[in-house]
Order: sequence, then structure tokens, then C-alpha cells
Amino acid sequence: MLSFTLPDMLALGWFLACWIAYSIVIEKTAHGRQSLNALMNVYRDRWMMELLARDVRIVDSQVTASLQNGTAFFASTSLIAIGGTLTLLRAPEQVLTVVGALPFGVPVTAEMWEMKILGLAVICVYAFFKFSWSYRLFNYLAIMVGAAPPPSEKDTPAAIEFAHRAAHVCADAGRHFNRGQRAFFFALGYLGWFLGPLELALTTTGVLIVMWRRQFASESRRAFDPVL
Repeated sequence: MLSFTLPDMLALGWFLACWIAYSIVIEKTAHGRQSLNALMNVYRDRWMMELLARDVRIVDSQVTASLQNGTAFFASTSLIAIGGTLTLLRAPEQVLTVVGALPFGVPVTAEMWEMKILGLAVICVYAFFKFSWSYRLFNYLAIMVGAAPPPSEKDTPAAIEFAHRAAHVCADAGRHFNRGQRAFFFALGYLGWFLGPLELALTTTGVLIVMWRRQFASESRRAFDPVL
């Protein structure tokens, strides 16, 4: 029998509400269009326009490869995290004995422990799917870079439309990459639940504040916005 208490349910609800609300604000609202993620889309479009004017596009290929490699790293990390979380399900009694001996350990049943671990595994699986799709989209972008019109056609309507399409693919790949990273960040907040419901609420709030500051009030945010 699961021993979910009211504080557990409230803390888990707060965790999910923060994740969903943050994602909606960042991706669906006018305020989110002022975030660091959204500002990067302007530079993606500019990159594709500059690409059209270059005779030699080795730099563009290297940048695309760098994006692919970074995404592949996070996708591989997601698989390792999935394996690590599922490993903790093999011997819950022994793990609970070790956790209970910790200074901040809280009493928890084996069923409750398994549910918490499965929740963490689900977050890692979600992150893997986002990173793997982002990697595929960056592959498509690499093909588009190779198929870009020559510099002699850079001012034609077809070439300009091509650049905007390529920038859109790049932005979509970045969007899914950001969702995967967001899952990783909230997974760190989720770890607070293993200490207790109050800790889950506090770690989730801390993660939310850190991500919000990076998107709207960080030095990098000001560097990418010429108005500020």
C-alpha cells in the first residue's frame, strides 16, 4: 500500500505545476518571447542569412557538428541516468537501509521508494526522447546546410525562403534541446522528494528561480539583447 501523505501530494503537485507553468510561459507567452531562448532564434535566422553569402561553408558545418555532438552527449547521459535509476529498483530493502541511516533520511516504504524512483526514471526517459529528436533535427539541419543555394543566388526569394526554413529547423531543434535540459533541471529538484515533501517544494522552487533568472535577468541575457 502506497503511503502518499497530503504533504507528499501537495509537494508533487507544486513540482508539476512549476514545470508546466514555466514551460508555458517560456514557449507560449509574449513574456517568453523576451527570454534568452527566444532571443537566440533571431541569431539563428541571421546565421542562415550569413551562410548564403559565404563561398566556403566549413565554419557552418563545424558549428552544426558541434550542436550535434552536444546533443548526442546529453542523449547518452539520459540513457545512463535511466539505467542508474532503474538499478535502484533491484534491491529496495538494502537501499532503504542505507538511506534511513543518513542524517536527513526519512522513513519510507519500499512501495513509496519504488514509485519515487519510477517517477525519476520517467523524467529521464522524457529527456532522452527530447534530446534524441533534437539530435535528429540537427542532422536535418546539416543536410540543409549542405543543400544551401550558392552565394550568387543569395538575394533571390527562393534562397531567402530557404534560409528562413533552415533557421526554423534549427530553432525547433533548439526548442526540443531546451525541453530536455529543462527536464534535467527539474530532475534535480525532484531529488528533494527523497528527503521529504517540504524539501521537494524547496528544491523545485530553487530550480525554478535559477532557470528564470538565467532566462530573464542573467548577464548572458543582457549580452544577447542589444536594447539593454
